[in-house]
Amino acid sequence: MDYAGTGTEKAVVATDLNRTHVGLTVSFQPDDGTLVFGRIGAIVRKDTGVTLALEGVDGTGGLQTNYTVNPTQNVYVQPDMLTNTESTIKDLFGKVQENLRGHKGDQRPDAM
Repeated sequence: MDYAGTGTEKAVVATDLNRTHVGLTVSFQPDDGTLVFGRIGAIVRKDTGVTLALEGVDGTGGLQTNYTVNPTQNVYVQPDMLTNTESTIKDLFGKVQENLRGHKGDQRPDAM
């Protein structure tokens, strides 16, 4: 198996994961025969790798609650819709401000 995420996921190198990623949905391949999809509950960085603890698993049905991946391995994070929406609104607001700065008021010729 050679998992490379889906079109909607963003590739993140495991060592670049930080607290802003906790609570987001992630997918990754911890070994050749396993593909994991879950919500990040905690991230632990060690010299030997990055451990991802998943929320809501609790060892149910023999599932692992945490996985250690190579520090240079890509994991795939589902974008946070709230952050994406906020970013889009900020971009649009910036464009409106830029357009308003370029506008010099009423530029119609005076009517006589």
